[in-house]
Amino acid sequence: MRKLKFFLLALVATVFLTGCGDDKGADKAAASNQADAIAKIKERGYIRIGVFSDKPPFGYVDKDGKNQGYDVYFAKRIAKDLLGDESKVKFELVEAAGRVEVLVADKVDITLANFTKTPERAQVVDFALPYMKVSLGIVSPEGAVIKSVDELKDKTLIVNKGTTADAFFTKNYPDIKLAKYDQNTETFAALVDKRGAALAHDNALLFAWAKETPGFVVGIEALGDVDVIAPAVKKGNKVLLDWLNNEIIELGKENFFHKDYDATLKPIYGDSVNPESLVVEGGKF
Repeated sequence: MRKLKFFLLALVATVFLTGCGDDKGADKAAASNQADAIAKIKERGYIRIGVFSDKPPFGYVDKDGKNQGYDVYFAKRIAKDLLGDESKVKFELVEAAGRVEVLVADKVDITLANFTKTPERAQVVDFALPYMKVSLGIVSPEGAVIKSVDELKDKTLIVNKGTTADAFFTKNYPDIKLAKYDQNTETFAALVDKRGAALAHDNALLFAWAKETPGFVVGIEALGDVDVIAPAVKKGNKVLLDWLNNEIIELGKENFFHKDYDATLKPIYGDSVNPESLVVEGGKF
């Protein structure tokens, strides 16, 4: 009986220690994977960054097939500082609704597609420090300008699927009919074709689009809270997240994002937009 008792105690202890060892092993493996994140990028020779292809002036493909825009300018600097060459970046073109998915599926290292930080998204991916701030706006035809949300009653509002505009109106104004599209080109084409009375999107984008598109006006310039736009990495990728945060802080010391604004946004906005209403330096919001 005594031998059986000792045997059972030894068995329990063995199971316990083995379990602890597995936990420690898992922790070590996770830490190793994190530490390897930057090493893997360097070994690969390029960094994969998700950007838009159809959202000028933030992320778009020009007539020569080259990626351009505010986010692309930043992405090239990331490649330069991490890999020593701004050309060592592979741009993965994403749609608004797929910005989280490409990180979860490990198709990109960083998502930079004008990505607004929200509590819901932050549960699934990790956001770095912000480099821009934005509010929602509403654009509509000159002859039928929407100046308040109340004027959208019994009308159709156009939005992109999976955006903050989609979430905002679904939550706060469920009675407003929404027409949802995947791509920005589809969304704005729907407004031009009069498939809706107005279109809701980030105000920074709407200012640029209305300036380039005669016959349309941003009747509501700011709606809801002021949000921040930030890079995102896969959940738990602390090493790359820390590197990005430090990069944003260091870039702030040289006013990098104001230079980015001058190079990519000012040619569109001119003097009609105050850069301080959009640009965030050093991650300080």
